[in-house]
Amino acid sequence: MRLFIREHIPLVLFVMLQLAVVTVVFYLDGYRSWKVAVYAALLGLCFFGVYLVYRYATHRSFYRMLSRQDQPIEEMTDVAGSAPLPSAMRERLAEQYKSYDQLRLDAERNRENHVTFINHWVHQMKTPLSVMELMLQEDDSERSASMREETDRLRKGLEMVLYMSRLETFEQDFTVERIGLRELANEVILHNRRLFIRSGVFPKLEVEEELTVYADRKWLFFMVEQLLSNAVKYSAPGGASVIIAVYRDDRGTVLEVQDQGIGIPQSDLKRIFHPYFTGENGRRFKESTGMGLYLVQSVMDRMGYLVEAESKIGAGTVIRLVFP
Repeated sequence: MRLFIREHIPLVLFVMLQLAVVTVVFYLDGYRSWKVAVYAALLGLCFFGVYLVYRYATHRSFYRMLSRQDQPIEEMTDVAGSAPLPSAMRERLAEQYKSYDQLRLDAERNRENHVTFINHWVHQMKTPLSVMELMLQEDDSERSASMREETDRLRKGLEMVLYMSRLETFEQDFTVERIGLRELANEVILHNRRLFIRSGVFPKLEVEEELTVYADRKWLFFMVEQLLSNAVKYSAPGGASVIIAVYRDDRGTVLEVQDQGIGIPQSDLKRIFHPYFTGENGRRFKESTGMGLYLVQSVMDRMGYLVEAESKIGAGTVIRLVFP
């Protein structure tokens, strides 16, 4: 109703001005019967009022639709009204919605094809990588050790790409189960034993009791591995320790990864979960991609859990996964 009134205010003013001009013209022409003039003006206003009522009745649903900001576009295409303007608007909206829906379906199909291609490509790359690792297992030379280090980096890079693509279809690749955090932490440590040996960093597992959480095992394994990889990367080699602690506090179950490394500047701490952000440490360590912690936070957000970080320059960094 308000929209209808606002639209027709100029027309009402114009009609009133027109009636006033006609009355003045008759008066200047010598016609002095004001009763007839008033009657004619009122009669004109009555006809105009009937027109406005008819106009509102035939366009009521149209104006109501335009006044609702939360109305879905599907309902807007079904707006009632047989007047030319609502009909033209309905047809135009239907065409636009059909075009938009087709573009959305095409984009969804292209995204699915892209994810499928990435998944297949990563798995194809893992096959020759596994062959290379098998060939290097029988050689204990320094050169082979260096090559194994590079194959480990390549494998982690491929896994990063794979999980990044899977994040797009997280809901379709997510299975909730009860997971023991002590067992999971031991698996991650064992899986990354060469990384610890090569870096001269020693893992320490501190678990007061067997605590469990409900999450996706594959994704949780990936997140803990990312935290350990970062902790080792920024730790001082030779005697440093990375602590994996599991405990309960007033918020729930907490899995904490703490290093004794260089720490993160406070100016960078608020941005470490942003995609592709490497910060000051990333410029010093060229291997940083800025995607590890972003993926960790993205997965925790999708599971409805919390991730937080604390750091002090020269003292190390603590990343906590909190499961309420």
